[in-house]
Amino acid sequence: MHTHSRVESWDPAVLARRIKTWGRELGFQRVGISGSDLGGAEAHLLAWLAAGWYGDMDYMARYGAQRARPADLVPGTARVISVRLDYLPDGARDSWSVISDRDRAFVARYALGRDYHKVMRRRLQRLADLITDQVGAFRYRAFTDSGPVLEVEIAARAGVGWRGKHTLLLSREAGSWFFLGELFTDLPLPVDAPQEDHCGTCVRCIDICPTGAIVAPYQVDARRCISYLTIEHRGSIPEALRPLIGNRVYGCDDCQLVCPWNRFARATSELDFSPRNGLDDVALLDLFAWSEKEFDTRLQGSPIRRIGYERWLRNLAVGLGNATTSGRVIAALCARKEHPSTLVREHVAWALARHERPAIRLDSERP
Repeated sequence: MHTHSRVESWDPAVLARRIKTWGRELGFQRVGISGSDLGGAEAHLLAWLAAGWYGDMDYMARYGAQRARPADLVPGTARVISVRLDYLPDGARDSWSVISDRDRAFVARYALGRDYHKVMRRRLQRLADLITDQVGAFRYRAFTDSGPVLEVEIAARAGVGWRGKHTLLLSREAGSWFFLGELFTDLPLPVDAPQEDHCGTCVRCIDICPTGAIVAPYQVDARRCISYLTIEHRGSIPEALRPLIGNRVYGCDDCQLVCPWNRFARATSELDFSPRNGLDDVALLDLFAWSEKEFDTRLQGSPIRRIGYERWLRNLAVGLGNATTSGRVIAALCARKEHPSTLVREHVAWALARHERPAIRLDSERP
């Protein structure tokens, strides 16, 4: 939180235009401004929480309605500056070709490079510094997937895009391959008009979801979502969902890959988001062979490192359980049968059982 007195000697409309120019110069592809009243978003949020669809993401329930009230979260907030930063890496192997190869590991494209939190926070701070140079010290706080903030709702109200039926933000010129960040501020800036919804009758994202997590347009049951199960969820992955996860070992992009608007997405020029450790095209067995030290060293600065080695092995064990049966796969799993972690042992045992009884693996359950 940053707050000081300032001289009210600037024009809000001129400042808003300059903020958007500065944002583009800092590398953001879009900057929009919204008010602090999120209207009906609170009712939708509370209904989602009441349904229990947040799984074990207790922090979602802990802040409850505060997520829909920016001025409660950061007292004095009058406007939210919303920014978009594209991340689609240039030159990464085609996602569908990796997903369709059961022996490769699929990592969500946002996680192939450097942790976006650091990149986004640094630039939001620079934007705040530029505003300070113009108007003097002001009250602000920066967020990027880092607090109880309804990022998509705010960005939609700021005209950065519209909420798709998969609940991600969509843009006509960029699809959905981007990160969002915010500056909560007390500056009385003019607000932007929201965009229209351009999803129409399309339901491709709903139809493609491997686990049926998109239960209705604009409604996601996180407990079935592969991104939740492989990243946020700390415990055992429900057995019924494991075969449906396929080789997706960190996140899932299916609903984005099938979206027609992503035909217009352009590759990012950000070197920070370029694939590291060959994660855009790597064998499950290669990743499963990493020691904990290798995991920590190789994934230094990666968002993947935040889930920890234990859940990394859990996810890879599920992937190997869905891989082609081979002596190498069985040997690799057997080598971790006595792993110290109960969580890892359980998923390794499940994977081994899949290969010992291949006849029960129906085509219908394969990704």
